[in-house]
Amino acid sequence: MKKIVTLITLLWLSAGAISAQENHVVLISIDGLRPEFYLDPQWGMVNVRQGMKNGAYAEGVRGSFPTVTYPSHTTIVSGVLPAKHGIYYNTPVEPLGISGKWFWYYKDIKVPTLWTAAKDAGLTTAGVSWPVTVGAPIDYNLPEYVILPQGKGEKKDEIKAMSLESNPKELFQEVQDYAVGQFAEYGATVDFYTSDQNKSRMAAYILKRYKPAFMAVHIALTDHFEHEQGRDGDKVRSAVAGADVAIKTIMDAAEAAGISKNTTFIVTGDHGFVDIHTQFKPNVVLAKLGLYDDANKSAWKAYFQQSGGSAFLHLKDPKDKATLEKIKLAFSQLPEGIQRMYHVLDKAAIAKAQGDPNAFLALAAYQGFSFGASASGEMLDSVSGGTHGYLPTDFKEIQTGFVAFGKGIRSGTVLPLMGQEDIAPLVAKLLNLNLKTDGILYPGLLAPVKK
Repeated sequence: MKKIVTLITLLWLSAGAISAQENHVVLISIDGLRPEFYLDPQWGMVNVRQGMKNGAYAEGVRGSFPTVTYPSHTTIVSGVLPAKHGIYYNTPVEPLGISGKWFWYYKDIKVPTLWTAAKDAGLTTAGVSWPVTVGAPIDYNLPEYVILPQGKGEKKDEIKAMSLESNPKELFQEVQDYAVGQFAEYGATVDFYTSDQNKSRMAAYILKRYKPAFMAVHIALTDHFEHEQGRDGDKVRSAVAGADVAIKTIMDAAEAAGISKNTTFIVTGDHGFVDIHTQFKPNVVLAKLGLYDDANKSAWKAYFQQSGGSAFLHLKDPKDKATLEKIKLAFSQLPEGIQRMYHVLDKAAIAKAQGDPNAFLALAAYQGFSFGASASGEMLDSVSGGTHGYLPTDFKEIQTGFVAFGKGIRSGTVLPLMGQEDIAPLVAKLLNLNLKTDGILYPGLLAPVKK
């Protein structure tokens, strides 16, 4: 009798797991996605535009501060902004010398995420190149990670890195065998047009083979060429079209897996882009004050962490008020032309923007300007191309996008503006997850429940 009860219990639990995983959400982030890529047909996002017509979309998404990749992607999966989730920048603050390390490790996130909520609900998850997921509680994970050069002539290597941190360990070899083919040599980077296509094929294979309830995919080539060419250019347009093809590859995989009718697709991004012409190096000001020296970094007293369109002041001694006042005075005495390149946020303003609580002030650049990390040379440099990292409320060009379609999404809903933190509540609702966020679940995005 006991064996029969146990068998019935196992069958009941199994049926519950299958039922819980009837719904699927595929979250795709296009790094550097701007709303006009899908709003304007000239950009060639045919598949995303089709999804937009059949689903819902936003005319703009207000991002995180700073509007850079790793804080933004953590906001997307946590539903809270950097001040709470703890990924304040792409890279750690390194006044003693920039190492090339990024915030790759999931352990650095201070709050629960969609990954943990899905695990608690007994759902299967997958990730492909999603930032800050090395060591994450993801069932099928190919995280974004880079092995840095160790010697002269070596290159950074994200392919070998992905293979080392793949979970389960055999997954990376599996996607090579059945999705993308063998990588002939290490040293692969996002410089190549095959990057987005390879990642989409990896994601497609995992979706077909394992049918995860929640999958998140990050493709980055558009961002790469917007940095090189700015907001427009032949490489940018090619990358945008390529991202659309990558998305269709994943959509087709859901169809092949027989789960498309139960799948919701969410296409979003991390930030917009701004064309730049002049770079200001605030650490040069600190060097002139004797507070930072490229030749003797260990003697530093103050340091600006640059994030493209913003820079954040850190003090070696947080109680050193004299140094802070000295810096404020020096910046107030800079030529008016330089002061017109940015505006200053004090600690209260940083807190309101929910940026790094450890910074004592922040500089937020206006369009056309950016910040550099170097403490040597002239204060101003000529630059070209584009960047991001600006205060998300300063201008529309830094906004990213949002398109949702498929199961559970109301067709025809248009949001003039939403927050990046509003994406996690939608995913949680679609998968019936318990995740506390600071975002808003917009009822208009949800299709009426059939009775």
